[in-house]
Amino acid sequence: MNIDNYQEYKSSYQPAESLDVRVSQVMKRVYVKMFLGLLVTAFVAMFAYQSATVTNFFIVNRWAMIALIAVELGLVFGISGAINKLSSTTATALFFLFSVVNGLMLFPIFYVYSDVSIAKTFFITAGVFGAMSVYGYFTTQDLSKWGSFLIMALIGLIICSVVNIFLKSGTMDWIISGAGVLIFIGLTAWDTQQIKTMAMQSPSFSAGKLATLGALSLYLDFINLFLYLLRFFGSSRD
Repeated sequence: MNIDNYQEYKSSYQPAESLDVRVSQVMKRVYVKMFLGLLVTAFVAMFAYQSATVTNFFIVNRWAMIALIAVELGLVFGISGAINKLSSTTATALFFLFSVVNGLMLFPIFYVYSDVSIAKTFFITAGVFGAMSVYGYFTTQDLSKWGSFLIMALIGLIICSVVNIFLKSGTMDWIISGAGVLIFIGLTAWDTQQIKTMAMQSPSFSAGKLATLGALSLYLDFINLFLYLLRFFGSSRD
């Protein structure tokens, strides 16, 4: 029996208490990585905002933002799709690279919204996110049935957002923002329960990769929820 088979065999016969401890440890790693990712994004965004060189580069090179979007999508699909082929260290490094890229994507919000409203919206987001993540973790209700509905709603939201780029309808923009808040509130609870379920079913030696994948999912939920709430609570910079 090789070492991988032995670890799988051993993990399948863990007592309930040990399983609970392992799930708790995985979730802690998920939240720590997610928090660190958000911290990296915040520092990069603030640095880019305060740097005239970075700002001027993006003003002169309008293609750079499109390139960053492509890199972001590539990293998300790369981490999610190849997580089993990547080492835990590589997956973590790619996650933090994604956090850096997203920071460069988000720094323009400091030119649009006041610092106070950004901070206020961040704390509101943290409160809503925390409440829904706790609910997703502790609820005994099976949230799996939410999954297909939320994914379809998210696809619809993306399509409506693209259409509204051309329509430029203020009313539709508010509707899209409200729908976005509700969708990502639901996704936060659903993703949390999904991560917990995977932590219960996965062998202990895959905890590092699972923590990275979980951190990426919840990171995306948090950032998108923050951006949609910012449309409601954000105040224009004077």
